[in-house]
Amino acid sequence: MLTPYLPYPDSSGGQIRTQNLLKHLCKNHEITLVSLIKDPKENENIKHLLKYCKKVMTFQRSSSPWTVKNILKTGFSFDPFLIVRNFAPGVKEAVTRELETGEYDLVHAETFYVMPSIPRTSLPIILVDQTIEYLVYQHYVNETAPWFLKPLLQIDVEKMKYSERFYWRRATQVVAVSEADKREMLKLEPDLHVEIIPNGVNLDLFRKKTEWNTKEKAVLQISNFKWLQNVEAAHLLIEQVFPLVKKQVKGIKLWIVGQHVPKDMLDIKDKDILVKSVPEEDSESLVTAWHDATVFASTIKGPGGTRLKNLAAMASQLPIVSTKVGVEGLKVIDKKHVLIGNTPQKMADLLVKVVKSPSLAEKLALATRLHVEKNFDWRIIAGRLDSLYNKLGKNEKI
Repeated sequence: MLTPYLPYPDSSGGQIRTQNLLKHLCKNHEITLVSLIKDPKENENIKHLLKYCKKVMTFQRSSSPWTVKNILKTGFSFDPFLIVRNFAPGVKEAVTRELETGEYDLVHAETFYVMPSIPRTSLPIILVDQTIEYLVYQHYVNETAPWFLKPLLQIDVEKMKYSERFYWRRATQVVAVSEADKREMLKLEPDLHVEIIPNGVNLDLFRKKTEWNTKEKAVLQISNFKWLQNVEAAHLLIEQVFPLVKKQVKGIKLWIVGQHVPKDMLDIKDKDILVKSVPEEDSESLVTAWHDATVFASTIKGPGGTRLKNLAAMASQLPIVSTKVGVEGLKVIDKKHVLIGNTPQKMADLLVKVVKSPSLAEKLALATRLHVEKNFDWRIIAGRLDSLYNKLGKNEKI
């Protein structure tokens, strides 16, 4: 299995996904994990993964993506920046040696941009695209990028789209995490074999909320702010949605909690807005926030993937107000599991509705908890991938 990150600690969506899959897949499979790291200190976390993996190999890529070498290589090659920044010396050679000397049945790639490290092989290759990357960056170019950078960035988006399609075709089996992503893949490449294996949630990690009529009212948004879409969503909530909520609910607070919070958010001076940056390994602060808040606001506008933060809110029995895109891939029904609004005014009105109606909050929260128990428990999700391994692997008895 190749990943562009070491799946410990479980701070980003990709790390959460891979770590939980490894926990369950190791019961039936022997796994060699090949991961990229940005800091040698990350090697201290290998011991946590050896509980699930037969072998863990790490390779260091540049600690910052914005190196002169990466920028020049992107400018003078056909590779998009995402592939260039995730290059690490020695990976392809090490994978080649492993495949030549080890008894392997298949290769699993998490994200298309680790695919260049896989040599030509007769083994089946499973490519899991956790999100359709070119769509994420296309959204950034269209909505957020400075006008003078848009032409250059658009060239990179086109290179990314070409590369993503190329590696989909090269894989034996492509896996998407949502029906929407699968449709987009088949629209571009009608002959692909695409299975859906969604993201899941570790139900044992979260404390279930049991009281929805608390004295302190708080709107919560939790994110890993490394990702462009999460920064965009937080700005939308802070600048356009929450001011409308404050007009209707006296004393309500906004909690913005997550990893790698940008400085401009940390510098916000507003007694009603709490911004807290937590270390990557601090999952307890996030669990507490999901439990203590009144309502979760998912103001995501960018496409692709499924939102692990929403699954966490569901597991915590915290009601959700979201954009339609924000709950894509979660199979939820508007007004039964969540409330959906696509404009700042509509989002604000729905947040106020949930805050002012504890009975509605309870109804939504209990419905979503049942929904994730039935559909998104990692045990169920890993079982689907396990079946795919058995179908594609050479040794059908595994």
